[in-house]
Amino acid sequence: MINYKYKATVVAISIWAVLLSMQSCHLHDDAKKQEKDEKFKVTESMLNSFLIDTVKEANALSQITLTGSIAPDENKLVRVYPMVSGVAQDINVQLGDFVQKGQTLAILRSAEMAGYTKDYISSEADIKNTNRILESTQDLYKSGLASQKDLEQAQSDYKKAVAENKRASEVIKINKSNENGYEVKTPLTGFIVEKNLTNNTQVRTDNNQTLFTIADLSDVYVLINVYESDISKIQTGYPVKITTLSYPDKVFSGRIDKIYNMLDPDNKVIKARVKIVNPNNILKPDMFANVVIKATSGEDLPVINTRALVFDNDKNYVVVADGKAHVRIQQVEIAKRVEDLVYIRSGLKSGERIVASRQLYLFNSLKD
Repeated sequence: MINYKYKATVVAISIWAVLLSMQSCHLHDDAKKQEKDEKFKVTESMLNSFLIDTVKEANALSQITLTGSIAPDENKLVRVYPMVSGVAQDINVQLGDFVQKGQTLAILRSAEMAGYTKDYISSEADIKNTNRILESTQDLYKSGLASQKDLEQAQSDYKKAVAENKRASEVIKINKSNENGYEVKTPLTGFIVEKNLTNNTQVRTDNNQTLFTIADLSDVYVLINVYESDISKIQTGYPVKITTLSYPDKVFSGRIDKIYNMLDPDNKVIKARVKIVNPNNILKPDMFANVVIKATSGEDLPVINTRALVFDNDKNYVVVADGKAHVRIQQVEIAKRVEDLVYIRSGLKSGERIVASRQLYLFNSLKD
């Protein structure tokens, strides 16, 4: 009898302990849930402290990476051709030198130049002679000792002498010379980018090769090689960013201002042109250039800033703000990235609001 009562007491105590344990677990779970709810509850004031972006819809951009080369601005380039025949001497400059407008590049010993000087001196003498004859004829005409025809002839001779002197003077002005010979001068301030003259070279006016080419490199062109597969993707006005091997950390910006409509039969490319400012003339002709073109794809997609993205387990997410104090996690599929912009294929719509600051904190809180 005593053994039976003892067993019953033990069973009652065990049941009571289990009930207490279950109640304790339940209370612990409730407390933990309450604590979590209190910890991760997003209030309106909290949401207002975050940066909120509105999803916009825009024509998606694509990046096309091409190559090109630096070229002088055609409007700031001068080719110097021989104006007289002669023998070159006293060449004072070399390829790549910087020259000032009016600077003497070389001297030519020229028989032609000697002839131009002779013509000018003769024309000066003819003016004096014909002027003296004209004045004498006018006096004789007034005295009745010269005819009208004689006066007209004297006037005509004087006018011809004046005209010839003007011609000879202009030739001398164009063809500058000194006691050593004909002076080849630069008409432009810039760099010598081509030189085809050495001392003792015989120069002829019927030779169509330039003596010097001078280019002002304060602005330069970037000639882009556009392959056939990319021709339809680019248009004038598209923005570009340019880097060079020589200055990989410097980014030059510009826009396509011309597309040449001729296809190179050897390289199967057309040329597109970008004009850029060349600070301190650091870019030189024929330098290699890497070119990134921003082109529109013709497809309208929702676009957000990359700062709003959360990357987790090989997937991309955003935190969407619905209403005043409600937030949710939304997985998104990225169509393309262009610098700091992300175009969304699915998961977001234009007009939705997303958290763009400290969103990782909200993401981790909502994910647990």
